Amino acid sequence: MRPGGEVVEERADQDVHSHSSATKHIYTFVCHEDERELCELELRTLLGVQPQSSWAESARCVDPGRSPFVKQRLDVLYESGSIEDIAAWAAGGVELAGATFKVVAADADGRASYDELRAVERAVGARIRGVADMREPARRLGLLRAGGRWVLGDARESGAAWLAHSAKPHSYSTALGVRVARAVANIAVPDPAAGARAIDPCCGIGTVLIEALAMGIDIVGCDINPLAVRGARGNLLHFGMPDIVRLADMRTLAGHYDAAVLDLPYNLCSRLSEEMRLEMLSSLRRLAAKAVVISTEEIAPSLGAAGFTVADRCTARKGRFARYIYVCV
Repeated sequence: MRPGGEVVEERADQDVHSHSSATKHIYTFVCHEDERELCELELRTLLGVQPQSSWAESARCVDPGRSPFVKQRLDVLYESGSIEDIAAWAAGGVELAGATFKVVAADADGRASYDELRAVERAVGARIRGVADMREPARRLGLLRAGGRWVLGDARESGAAWLAHSAKPHSYSTALGVRVARAVANIAVPDPAAGARAIDPCCGIGTVLIEALAMGIDIVGCDINPLAVRGARGNLLHFGMPDIVRLADMRTLAGHYDAAVLDLPYNLCSRLSEEMRLEMLSSLRRLAAKAVVISTEEIAPSLGAAGFTVADRCTARKGRFARYIYVCV
């Protein structure tokens, strides 16, 4: 809910899979070099493939708005090494059923100039039987060069409703950024529709909870700090989300969850003791079948001592500051 009571909606985010008859999809993405490893880990988890430099091809149909890095999903209709072949196919292969259209070209290989891209748009668009509308087309067709070939398909833009979550009424300097929070929520629960239950046992001001709830993930949170719990509740209320936070020490929690996200607490004046960290990680092992653990220092030995196996990992940096992110099973 924005100031004034307006609820921030993310309707397209509610399921990991969105409807498309295409059997192949190409996702284009953008990320800062500091978050490159995190971006690749998230896309490997969501799409089941290792991404290329700026695109990934997958049989999985994932809503592009899920990822903070994905810009567009292209539902592939036709592909060829020749733009002339694409244009010839489009003449009879694109069925508009009276809808207006627009063709937008891009080059993930980084070889085409602005003028060249506009030229291929015109070459393909001129062959399509229908009415072009450059402002508000009913159907947006993407024309993408990726991996040395051209691909034509229906383009689905990601949108960025989640950016509004940066404007929280309660915050603190060591909290996760929205991009990182959204990515780790996706890594923990890549398919909310499967019904996984998740927990954030050191939820702080609720950054991960907000991103998870916005994407339809069934999650609860707790924290040992009353001020953090109060701040999390205020932030959830601000965005029109349910109060799913309680005051608790994660070491005393009962129950079992399919997934967890744990951002290990730290501050600039003191470090978490090895004994306390091991207690927290052992409790996490008992609570969840899978966990995404975030730390400001390397903790692989501690994770092993707690009974976890590190299935994947990455480092997200911001200047000299680093966060080590472990996917544990």
